[in-house]
Formats: sequence, C-alpha cells, structure tokens
Amino acid sequence: MITADDVEDGRQSGRAGASSNGTAAGSGVTRSGATTADRLFGEGPLARAVAPIYTFLVVDLLLLLACLPALIPLVALDRDASNAPLAVACALPVGPALSAALYALRRRGRDLTELHPAAAFRRGYRMNLGGVLRVWVPWLAGMALIAENLSHARAAAIPAGWRAALVAVAVVATLWMINALMITSLFAFRTVDVARLAAYFLGRTRRVTVGNLGVLIAAGVLVEVSSEAVLGLFAVLFAAVLLHVCTPMTDQVERDFTA
Repeated sequence: MITADDVEDGRQSGRAGASSNGTAAGSGVTRSGATTADRLFGEGPLARAVAPIYTFLVVDLLLLLACLPALIPLVALDRDASNAPLAVACALPVGPALSAALYALRRRGRDLTELHPAAAFRRGYRMNLGGVLRVWVPWLAGMALIAENLSHARAAAIPAGWRAALVAVAVVATLWMINALMITSLFAFRTVDVARLAAYFLGRTRRVTVGNLGVLIAAGVLVEVSSEAVLGLFAVLFAAVLLHVCTPMTDQVERDFTA
C-alpha cells in the first residue's frame, strides 16, 4: 500500500534528483561553454583578418630597420650611372634582412594566439645570416662588376651586343639569387648545394622563374617612378609575393631533397 508519506517522500526525492541533475547539467554547459570559448579565441573571422595584417606590419618595420644602413645612402645617391656600383655595394644588408622576412612570413601563425613575428624574424636573421652572406656577397660583387661596365659602356666603346649580353647575365643571375635566397632562408643546405638547386630550379620550375621576373620588373618600375624608399616601405609585400610565387619550388625542395 502506498501512503501519503510515501508520496511526499517520492516528491522530495524527485525534486532533489531534478535539482542535482539541473546543477550537473548547468555545470556541464558552463564547462562546455568555457571550452568552446577557449577553442574559438583567436580563430574567428576578425582574428583571421587581423593576424596577417599584424604580422605584415611587424615584419615590415623590422625589415625597414634592418635595411636602414642600405636605404639611407641609396636615397642620398644621385641617379647617375656612375653611382651604380656604389648602389650595389650599399645593398649588402638587404640580403639577410629579406631572408629573415621570408622566414618570418613562412612561419606566421594563423590566429592571434600564435603571433610571434618579431621573434621569428630575429631567429631567421640569426640562423640564416652566414648562409645568406655566402651567396649574397658573390652575387653583389658580380652585379657591381656588371654595373661598372655598363655605366662606362659608351666611354669604353662596348658594342651594343655585349651590353645586351651583360644585361641578360644580370637578369639571370638575379633570378638565380632569388631561388638561392629562398632556399637558404627556409632550408639548411650546404652553400654548394644551394647554388646547384637554385640553378636547377631556374629551368625546372619555369612558372616560378617567370613569376619572379614579373616581381623584379614591378620593383624596378616602382623605383623608377618613385624612389628606393617607397620600395622599402612595401618590401614586405614583395617578400610575401615572392614567397607565394616560389611555393611550387619550395614544396618540391621539401619533398625531393629533405628527409
């Protein structure tokens, strides 16, 4: 027989159970909500839009600071053919700085919780300094020699065919330098291997070579219509474009030449 006391006890038991279940459910919702909030922090659309902008601004500032010893004399020099070898020599700090920018852009985080562009830039500069200079300095020396010959071409009565050949050599050498700089910035190879891979990929990835040539032309046009300082302000954008254009080459290097 079920008495009134039994019914009351059942009601109290039911209320207690409902209360405990509600509390547990509430705590479960709270924990789930906290977990979701933690998971979504830095991964929303606004964060995804802000992250690359922040990275580009920081890397651009550091790139400008690292290139400042080159930019100041370049801006001060007159645009005269006789100053071409000196302008090439002033570009010595540009190689390591551009390498560090490529390294930082390649390793940039996708959300706000992974943004450390300044640390990545410093690490890339420190790690790649020696390797970059071993390919950058010989290239600069060759460019200075070509610039010296072209600046005195008419006085030395150098035939037009030889001048065209020198320009072609300078363009090919610069395209090779872009490949070598990209490989040195992102991978750890011996200098002789970097030189061989850079030459190999000039013909192996022709779309990359043509894309890099387009970037060079755009940079030259920008300097011609404005100044070297303007190119320096937008240097991080050119670095990002180079990184994107060279993606097929770097992917193949990683796939075929690294363990």
